[in-house]
Amino acid sequence: MEQTAPGDNALISVRQLSFSRGNKKIFNNVSLDIERGKITAIMGPSGTGKTTLLKLIAGQLYPDSGVITVDGLNVHQLRRAELYNLRKRMGMLFQSGALLTDMSVYDNVAFPLREHTHLPESMIRTLVLMKLEAVGLRGARHLMPNELSGGMARRIALARAIALDPMMILYDEPFTGQDPISMGVLVHLIKALNSTLGLTSIIVSHDVHETSLIADTIYVISEGRIVDHGTPEAMRQSSSPWIQQFMTGAADGPVPFHYPAKDYLDDLLPTGKRY
Repeated sequence: MEQTAPGDNALISVRQLSFSRGNKKIFNNVSLDIERGKITAIMGPSGTGKTTLLKLIAGQLYPDSGVITVDGLNVHQLRRAELYNLRKRMGMLFQSGALLTDMSVYDNVAFPLREHTHLPESMIRTLVLMKLEAVGLRGARHLMPNELSGGMARRIALARAIALDPMMILYDEPFTGQDPISMGVLVHLIKALNSTLGLTSIIVSHDVHETSLIADTIYVISEGRIVDHGTPEAMRQSSSPWIQQFMTGAADGPVPFHYPAKDYLDDLLPTGKRY
């Protein structure tokens, strides 16, 4: 089910990627495409390397083998300055939000503009207020991170992620720990921002329902390979028992409820003591 040749509209192309941590194989000859202007979800059980894939795309980790290109650039052949310039075109929404705790909401969003541009403060103010307005929190600009709810903090982090008008945003488990209203707000924002700003979005998640509402394409990863990929509807209609178990959250199936163990009675009773 994996891609073999880059698509014509691919912003990111991953080809024959292999990556290990110690003796554990995280990816084994994985290939996939992330289309421009689309929302692509990378899904799978916890511990399957979803966040690791984002770090490989951003050049934070190096593959054992394979090639990752972003907008035609081979990420792992770039010089440091070239890699930093590429990263400026990537927004990142961390699972924790990763707001700077000693800075106000305003200064958190202004931070990348002050670090990476030479814009006057008057222009930075206009841009910060525009980004905060986009996430519905312009009125919270004076607050400190410890005064924010979890959902508000995630939205402020999203405003900061789009501060430099990136070509793409990487979302690392954006729905984790959110209440239903905050989840609904984030789902709406991700979809709306992707459309209005012409972004390309990659969502790493195991939240099936929320991700399926907005993703154009879903890749499901398990045990170092792509199990299947397609539209959310195609995933729901998949004939694969494994995909069905994952999409419906069934407790037992191809991924068993019980961890492998010897016979239960043999474990409970001494040898030869069965009655």
